[in-house]
Amino acid sequence: MGSTMDKVKGATNEAVGKAKQGIGEATDNDRLKGEGKVQETKGEAQQVVGKAKDALKDSIDKA
Repeated sequence: MGSTMDKVKGATNEAVGKAKQGIGEATDNDRLKGEGKVQETKGEAQQVVGKAKDALKDSIDKA
């Protein structure tokens, strides 16, 4: 998967995770809050992977 796709999927997972957490808070649903936090964290990790791929590509291009 390319770095851009990692970053896009990461941003999507973060947004959906935050939304789930908000809905979980509003409805007092602990399961939904937990799922949201897990999905948000997954999204953050995907974005880090995408940024790392960009950094690696940049360093290879400069070499």
